[in-house]
Amino acid sequence: MARFPFSAIVGQDEMKLALLIAAVDPSIGGVMVFGDRGTGKSTAARALAGLLPPIMVMDGCRFGCAPAAGPRTCPVPCTASAGGGKAHKQPVPFVDLPLGATEDRVLGSLDLERALRTGEKVFEPGLLARAHRGFLYIDEINLLEDHLVDLLLDVAVSGENVVEREGLSVRHKAKFVLVGSGNPEEGELRPQLLDRFGLAVEVRTPRAIDDRVEIMRRCAAHDGDSVAFGALWAQEDDKILRQIARGQRKLASLEVPDDVLVDAATLCSAVGVDGLRGELTLMRAARSIAALNGAKTVRREHLLQIAPMALRHRLRRDILDETGSTTRIERAIAEHFG
Repeated sequence: MARFPFSAIVGQDEMKLALLIAAVDPSIGGVMVFGDRGTGKSTAARALAGLLPPIMVMDGCRFGCAPAAGPRTCPVPCTASAGGGKAHKQPVPFVDLPLGATEDRVLGSLDLERALRTGEKVFEPGLLARAHRGFLYIDEINLLEDHLVDLLLDVAVSGENVVEREGLSVRHKAKFVLVGSGNPEEGELRPQLLDRFGLAVEVRTPRAIDDRVEIMRRCAAHDGDSVAFGALWAQEDDKILRQIARGQRKLASLEVPDDVLVDAATLCSAVGVDGLRGELTLMRAARSIAALNGAKTVRREHLLQIAPMALRHRLRRDILDETGSTTRIERAIAEHFG
């Protein structure tokens, strides 16, 4: 069955915007989606990955090397390492990481079958290599073992996977958009891990009857004829694709003015964000949303629009103020910026 069109997803505007921002600038650090089950979290991430244009990959390369990747982009001899050979198109990778995955399955390990058969020590790529230049999706990430979450976030930030085990010393690129989802009622992520995600969004089951009815209509139409349903939304998806491409082109040329940097520091200080990761993410996200909107410069409204997503998961719990992190951010915005 064809993917569900990204533009056909009803509501969940904050989640869709966060995914678009991460597609424009993967260095933001991924997206954490909190919310109820069955609210379209994995559907939205998979739809965005399917929307993006195919990527060029060197023939025979198990590490997703691009034709112009340069020398030694993967740890084993392949046509990409020499910068030559043929290339082919393939869809943007979308990899689901199961909760029961072992560390070897995630990072990669020694190919035991080949080692026993030929005596050669050959690296068998893991899920991180498969996700390179694409999306790595982890459902119920709050139930994933802490040491795996540590490894994943380190790789997501550095863009490289380093494996030192069983006599192997392997380093390969692993640049992907990390998307995690979870239900807070089933357990919370450790604050220091949650802080490593660039953006955090909250999704809730729609309350409006019209929205719920429209969701049923669209799902039934997709189940009945996914090709025809996709064609119906193809024009809207093309608009989103062009918006992402425009944002990627404009991103490098957009500078953040000093007054907007002051606004970011003021807001982070007002809500009590620890460290400087909040300001840095806020700055990058404001640039991305300005690029998506086709703006010539980053303005205060871009910063304030993205602030709840960039900061809500970085606030300390205040026992004297249980109004929620989003409300605290909105209150600080109203107090300092009107």
